[in-house]
Amino acid sequence: MRGVPENPAADTPARVSLAEVTPPIALGPLDGRYRAAVAPLVDHLSEAALNRERIHVEVEWLITLCNGVPGVTDGPVVPGAPHLSDAEVAYLRRIPATFGADEIAELGAIERETVHDVKAVEYFVKRRLAAAPDALGSDTVLPGVGELVHFACTSEDVNNLSYALMVRGAVEQVWLPAATALADQLAGMAREHADVPMLSRTHGQPATPTTLGKELAVLAHRLRRQLRRVGSAEYLGKLNGATGTYGAHTVAVPGVDWPAVSKHFVEGLGLTWNPLTTQIESHDWQAELYSDVARFNRILHNLATDVWTYISLGFFTQIPVPGATGSSTMPHKVNPIRFENAEANLEISSALLDTLASTLVTSRLQRDLTDSTTQRNIGPAFGHSLLAIDNVRRGLKALAANADLMAADLDENWEVLGEPIQSAMRAASVAGVPGMENPYERLKDLTRGQRVDAARLREFVAGLGLPDDVAQRLADLTPAAYTGLASRLVADYLD
Repeated sequence: MRGVPENPAADTPARVSLAEVTPPIALGPLDGRYRAAVAPLVDHLSEAALNRERIHVEVEWLITLCNGVPGVTDGPVVPGAPHLSDAEVAYLRRIPATFGADEIAELGAIERETVHDVKAVEYFVKRRLAAAPDALGSDTVLPGVGELVHFACTSEDVNNLSYALMVRGAVEQVWLPAATALADQLAGMAREHADVPMLSRTHGQPATPTTLGKELAVLAHRLRRQLRRVGSAEYLGKLNGATGTYGAHTVAVPGVDWPAVSKHFVEGLGLTWNPLTTQIESHDWQAELYSDVARFNRILHNLATDVWTYISLGFFTQIPVPGATGSSTMPHKVNPIRFENAEANLEISSALLDTLASTLVTSRLQRDLTDSTTQRNIGPAFGHSLLAIDNVRRGLKALAANADLMAADLDENWEVLGEPIQSAMRAASVAGVPGMENPYERLKDLTRGQRVDAARLREFVAGLGLPDDVAQRLADLTPAAYTGLASRLVADYLD
């Protein structure tokens, strides 16, 4: 055909390779679009954070070997090792404390030579020992203790402790405070709206009224229960050699109570000592923790879907953000995007946490390497959860309860009072009042599948022959007043 090139692709300019753009473009959204919301986790769950904790563990082990364990050794753990001065200990502890961009690049260069991440950390620390005279003077003993770096350790002695420290830091310093703030925010909303009556919907159908605050309190209570579990988590660690037998330790230095040294060292890091392992710490504590966090996620997911539904019913209105666009074509829309974003990220987080929890507890015989790459996804698992928490908090902040619409909804559904009326008839029957036969069936005939207004219900009640006080109580009842102890439950039981 005239005007159409024989090879259209030949006239298409070559695309720039985005993989070669500098600075590098993030592959995933957590390090790209959503970076600001999850950035605090980088200090704990990034590859750089892993290497910093490895350096920390190596340094503390070196200090322990040289300066001994009170009540376990009379001097150094390894005979002949020099006692380190306060200045030398401080110098060593500055190595992980000052681990930044330049050090990350240096360690990366070493690893490209060793093709082994933990060995690279060992060499990195030894370089710092060799350079100690520049900072401490020529009489420092640090250059002479290089062979005590990584002494009697397998890589997993360092890795398991590093991951325990990383995850503990991420949970206690980042995730748990954010999740607790969300639960507190929700609890505040529950108290604020404790007395706002609202029609319930069981199976999506009009049901016994409640209050908006009581329903929010249920979710806050559920979330807080999981937070207590997460807050009491144990972070286990081990240091016992290549197959958990202290084999190298006892051959090299046979006179030391190595389990006691290991226990002191692990607990000195703030972790719980695991006395029986293979080459790896068994990761059971991780599985327990990740299951609890995933359960929190799923309860939060339930909150997101419920609030989304309340928004669609009009029970909540959304406060528009100035300048924001809800739809590219429908200018009236204010979409519940915070809750939809949260749903998706909670699902991704829970899937990752489920995988971590189910796979990390298994290691073939004394060790396989599947946990190494699996644990590198701990960061994304917590990152997607943290992002969801941020979205829910922002979404809740932009909500306003529409009490008038909830009241109107209640006034359209007087048939829900069939429940208390038939219950009052049952109680009257037990008390010997005549004419109370088949209360459930009579209310079912009156209300099921049809609208009943206030006049029709009051007419029905007036003709029952109930005692005057009961009849008056039912005559005064409205759907908005039929909320039972909902307000009290919020006041008494929302911890």
